[in-house]
Amino acid sequence: MFRLQGSKVLAVDMAGDAVRAKNGSMVAYDGQMAFKKMSGGGEGIRGMVTRRITGEQMTLMEVRGQGTCYFADRASEINLVSLGGDKLYVESSNLLCADGSLRTGTSFTGLRGGASGHGLFTTTVEGSGQAAIMSDGPATVLRVAPGYPLCVDPGAYVAHQGNLQQNFQSGVTFRTLMGEGGGEAFQIRFEGDGLVYVQPSERNTVGGEV
Repeated sequence: MFRLQGSKVLAVDMAGDAVRAKNGSMVAYDGQMAFKKMSGGGEGIRGMVTRRITGEQMTLMEVRGQGTCYFADRASEINLVSLGGDKLYVESSNLLCADGSLRTGTSFTGLRGGASGHGLFTTTVEGSGQAAIMSDGPATVLRVAPGYPLCVDPGAYVAHQGNLQQNFQSGVTFRTLMGEGGGEAFQIRFEGDGLVYVQPSERNTVGGEV
């Protein structure tokens, strides 16, 4: 069972089951726990090869045992996401922990507008269970409804779920309007029916302000 201790520490109660967590994110545990590093982050060889090609980094560890394990990463805010057979798309750096029963992998998302450290693929978490995602500051969950598309700055994007289509388009950011832009700006446009998680700060980017 996933539960929050405040907003920046995740507590996971285990009874012989396992979770996958960001490597190095364990801060404490009680009981008996075993830790195993998982190469690549995705499922099998395909996931490992995909990450090597794209350069996207996601190193997970498997934690199995009896007791409670506590996870945190750089005092990031943590958000719990419940999956009921659907799929969560999340930036690899924003995934903290997922039930061991959930499948992790990668999904092609198209051109990313040059966001630093982010390739053409997004991490996916699929199945029934719980996941914990991180954000730099409290995340806002925005609803996308048919006929009401949402445009998001790639640097503020954290994750999305539901029946959504996304594409990358040229656009104008507030920083560009204020004269701080250094090149062509990009936005992620979501259409359909689902949820998008955004954070109140933006990642460092390259190849122009995005």
